[in-house]
Amino acid sequence: MKLFSDVNMHVHCGQLTAIIGPNGAGKSTLLNAILGEVPHTGNLHYVDAKGKHTGHPVIGYVPQHLRFDVSAPTSVMDIFMACLSKRPVWLCSSEKFRTRVTEDLARVQAEQLIDRRLGALSGGELQRVLLALALDPMPDLLLLDEPVSGVDYNGHVRFYEILDELREKEDMAIILISHDLRLMAKHADQVVLMDHGIVTSGTPEEVFGNPRTQEILGLVPGLTYEKEAR
Repeated sequence: MKLFSDVNMHVHCGQLTAIIGPNGAGKSTLLNAILGEVPHTGNLHYVDAKGKHTGHPVIGYVPQHLRFDVSAPTSVMDIFMACLSKRPVWLCSSEKFRTRVTEDLARVQAEQLIDRRLGALSGGELQRVLLALALDPMPDLLLLDEPVSGVDYNGHVRFYEILDELREKEDMAIILISHDLRLMAKHADQVVLMDHGIVTSGTPEEVFGNPRTQEILGLVPGLTYEKEAR
């Protein structure tokens, strides 16, 4: 079964590429293909700033949801230790990792959450913790699959502000799937419309002004989505 075809994208360091499209268009499957989790044809090529191929990029990934037992006593520190150490958490010393985890969380304005229980976090707090996990080691390419789905508006705004900071400071390439078109228009450098393939791509103004985008997403013709200067 072919979920999409003829997908050809160029993403650049220091830029946010937003992928939009209707449900079932193949957006999440594309991210899974990039991660190597689904079989596909085609290749991912990573080229450094000097134009030389440097092998496989380091990829960070933030899923839409994290399934876990909300009643479990697992803390933010515990989940970091589980990811950063090859040994079972109960055999590790938290002090060995505490400075590193604090620095990781500070990148996303969440260092105060280090000892909080995962099940006690708000949706926005949990997504920032997952983002901090995806940034260690610091990736060349960051993939975000609707990372703020179900998070309130203030949580949305804060998350995108953190992304703006990250891509400017760390010069990483970011691919983000989202249904929030207004925030996409404000923060994205490039927008790609998918519907079992790439329908159109370009700046937010170009894509949201395209009649095909308006038809596929049911947008009101003439409604503007303006990008804000950073």
